[in-house]
Amino acid sequence: MVALRSLLVSFAVAAATVSSAAPVKIIFDTDIGNDVDDVLALGMIHALQTRGACELLAVTLTKDHPQAAAFVDAINTFYGRPGIPIGVVHRGATPDAGKFNRLADEQNTDGTLRYPHRLKSGAEAPEAVGLLRKILAAQPDGSVSLVQVGFFTNCARLLDSRPDEFSPLNGRDLVRAKVKVLSVMAGAFQTVNGNTRYLEYNVIKDIPAAQKLAREWPTSIVWSGFEIGIAAPYPHESIERDFNYLPHHPLKEAYVLYNPPPHDRPTWDLTSALWAILPDRGYFDLSPTGKVVVDDTGSTWFTTAKDGKGRDRYLVLDALKVARLREAFVQLCTAPK
Repeated sequence: MVALRSLLVSFAVAAATVSSAAPVKIIFDTDIGNDVDDVLALGMIHALQTRGACELLAVTLTKDHPQAAAFVDAINTFYGRPGIPIGVVHRGATPDAGKFNRLADEQNTDGTLRYPHRLKSGAEAPEAVGLLRKILAAQPDGSVSLVQVGFFTNCARLLDSRPDEFSPLNGRDLVRAKVKVLSVMAGAFQTVNGNTRYLEYNVIKDIPAAQKLAREWPTSIVWSGFEIGIAAPYPHESIERDFNYLPHHPLKEAYVLYNPPPHDRPTWDLTSALWAILPDRGYFDLSPTGKVVVDDTGSTWFTTAKDGKGRDRYLVLDALKVARLREAFVQLCTAPK
């Protein structure tokens, strides 16, 4: 057991090593507030940026509640990056408050914010599509990895956006020019609890947007299906023990507010983020190339490309790699800020 533990830790340390390559430029599009895996994924992204593996350019929200932007700002500030731009969705699919975004308003006994931040509300943040255009236009061609772990609303609307002060290109051409890959947590590509047509949450909350993106997105897409996140749940023992180096930690407090341990929460959104930043570390395998279609029920259908030149692939997780993946998640999420 000692030898196995040492091996797992060595793998995790490899994930934490500063890469000699340029940091991966990341935009994180999230419905934070609907589930706590978004929070763990954002914390992991910050840990990887600290190690020089990525650069978080912006966070855009498909959670249509004003506390969501304030909470993201609090997380970014907690990790020492208060200046990261945040964009919000208008007329989004889920306007409810969520279980843990209220941490943005939590106060200490002296009346100061437990987690300081600049944005008091999403009303103070720019609209997401305009921010996406601004950020993309400023980046080198083919340099941005867009990580979508919420609904398809913002990315689908981006495709329909028109030229503006940031770029003379329409949305589709701007994406084609600037985005290297879209790493998306959505759909299901293997049987889930005996169900071969599992209707995954991120798809069914905005089916028209999911259909549009699957039909029209002009760059390569890597899908992390529902089955990947449930295969490598985050260990509740880590939540209970590993964040106690601080009296208050937003990742732990959000997890507890969402669903108190002991329970191991699936790592859906972490999988898409980790693949986008460290695609060559062997945490996942990839399907053959093909095409994903979203039908009117929200089912995701994958057809393999006969010529090997398809746009889409999906993540495949070998059972032998699960322990290594979970340990990497733990080491990165719990790394001191």
